[in-house]
Amino acid sequence: MPPSQSSVDASAPCQCEAPGRLPGFGPVSVIDIGSNSVRLVIYERLSRAPTMLFNEKMLAGLGKGLASTGRMKTESVDQALAAIRRFKMLADQSGSVAIYILATAASRDAENGKDFLKNVEKICGAKVCLLSGPEEARLSALGVMSGINKAHGIVGDLGGGSLELIRIENGAVGVGKSYPLGGLRLAEAAEGSIRKAERIVAEALVPASLQMPCDGLPFYAVGGTWRSLAHLHMFEKGYPLHVMHNYAIPADEALEFARMVARRDVQSIDRITAVSKARQILLPFGALVLEQVIRAVRPSQVVISALGVREGHLYEELSAEERVLDPLIEAAAELNQLRSRSPRHAEELVPWSGEAFRALGIDETDDEVRLRHAACLVSDIGWRAHPDYRGEQSLGILSNASFVGIDHPGRAYLSLAVFYRHVGLIDEAVSPRIRELATTRLKERARTLGAVMRVAYLISASMHGVLPKTRILQESDRLVLELPGELADLVGERLIKRLVQLAKVGGLDDGVIRVVG
Repeated sequence: MPPSQSSVDASAPCQCEAPGRLPGFGPVSVIDIGSNSVRLVIYERLSRAPTMLFNEKMLAGLGKGLASTGRMKTESVDQALAAIRRFKMLADQSGSVAIYILATAASRDAENGKDFLKNVEKICGAKVCLLSGPEEARLSALGVMSGINKAHGIVGDLGGGSLELIRIENGAVGVGKSYPLGGLRLAEAAEGSIRKAERIVAEALVPASLQMPCDGLPFYAVGGTWRSLAHLHMFEKGYPLHVMHNYAIPADEALEFARMVARRDVQSIDRITAVSKARQILLPFGALVLEQVIRAVRPSQVVISALGVREGHLYEELSAEERVLDPLIEAAAELNQLRSRSPRHAEELVPWSGEAFRALGIDETDDEVRLRHAACLVSDIGWRAHPDYRGEQSLGILSNASFVGIDHPGRAYLSLAVFYRHVGLIDEAVSPRIRELATTRLKERARTLGAVMRVAYLISASMHGVLPKTRILQESDRLVLELPGELADLVGERLIKRLVQLAKVGGLDDGVIRVVG
């Protein structure tokens, strides 16, 4: 669907005055009209790693009573239109160069849906994209694929009016199926009875068990109700991060937790006050749907995706060249550009650290290479903090950053590597809960990368153009750092100690500096 101002040059820079903002085609706004909520999200720009500038939702409940009357209630329509008027003004105030409007189940199923959408178009001055069930499923799948590296399994998007299921496999999206199992619709159809709802859902999902088996692959859960459910699970586990995206729960554990929430008095659940009252009403029904989906498609785990239809739509707006970019590397490159003393130095650290790993005989998988790449790009984001707090601040930013394309063990790798770069290889100084998120292999590689960075920054003083003049290699059981004659004065006790430490981290006996030329 074309943006509301299609004449804007996509290559034109953002006309914002803030130096902490990135140039590009933006800001862009998405108004998402669902069966339960109406939401505005303003993104900094159209990119492979879109960053939110503003996010607001209003629970209009457009789908309330729809199953019995066939119409959206006047009160709900009026509330939604009032919210959309506000959203349009906010989008204009942000300087949005495009407004995309997406509408789903309630708008397409209601007798008065067309009239409602005409009013929306009149308010916004832009055409509404009314999604069919399969189209909604496809965009949800694209959203998941855009934010989860090598996603492969079944995507489920639970809204107020419907549940969409669709398979993604090797970068391809299957044909989506839509089921009338959204929280609002299910609660009304079951007349508030969980037992009746259980029968409705189990019967409706019989085809899914035959057509969309996960066969031990992940199930990617999209939607506000399921995110609320995962938030409660995080609290119960005492989980150290608050990032919802890519939060993974083993399937059997997710099934038991969902079953408990569905059948227990909601007010007796720990941390329930963190879920809005309007969402609390639908939580047991959303939990019931998740339980039955797990039984039907038999996944290995449930993975929460914070990205869905909105991000899938933005992903489609990108060029073919932009879509193949790695969102993690793009996000890290943006943070490097905004926060580093010398962005080019961080870029030079990528091949230099790779050379160091090879000299130490450390092998890396493709995913470990991209994690090291990202860690190098964000290695200097904490430099403005007091030296005593650079490690701690960097760890906090990176472990909870709005990155996509990375799982939680990967977040631990990034944050630990940069923490070690500032603080030293002191495990006792970092929260054991953060270290528990990473595998032993990732923790060791994070320590090694931290040690590499501690050498590199003493050579370069964080400025570009220095590292490419040096070499790091292994000779017998020694790690050798070669400096050209013009850099001979860099040799000093502190640099030698750090090089020896790096050598020993890699299992070598010693580290020496050699001046050549």
